[in-house]
Amino acid sequence: MFGLGTVEVLVLAVIVIALLGVGLAAVRAGARPAGPLAWRSPGLLPPVSADLQHRVRELYGENKKIEAIKLIREQTGLGLKEAKDLAEALAAGRPLPVAPGQARPDLASRVRELKAAGRGEQAVFLVRGETGMGQAEAERFVDAIDVTGAAGEA
Repeated sequence: MFGLGTVEVLVLAVIVIALLGVGLAAVRAGARPAGPLAWRSPGLLPPVSADLQHRVRELYGENKKIEAIKLIREQTGLGLKEAKDLAEALAAGRPLPVAPGQARPDLASRVRELKAAGRGEQAVFLVRGETGMGQAEAERFVDAIDVTGAAGEA
């Protein structure tokens, strides 16, 4: 076997087995997060309260992005990258992932919410991102949405 003697093959086998054992132990140790994420399924966010969402948007508006990310990490237990992605999604008005069985509000409802908060540009961005509409078409769509919830007039 590759010009190796019996002793060399046994030494290599022992080294491989030891490395596999160490790797398996490391995976098992890291597989069970403690704290707020212990319940979490991969790819799903923990609950993000409306108050937290509002505060993160405020902090982004004040150009305090680091504080917003820290706040998310403190309140949700998310890692740095996940918290940063969540903060950016909130600031951009993008929808958050929802848990299975929960319904996400339709596009018109989310646009209505953004318009009511005075964030019309983000509403247009949301429409363009989810529908592929051009700028003018998305602006017309957003303009047609009545903030009170009734059908808007074009």
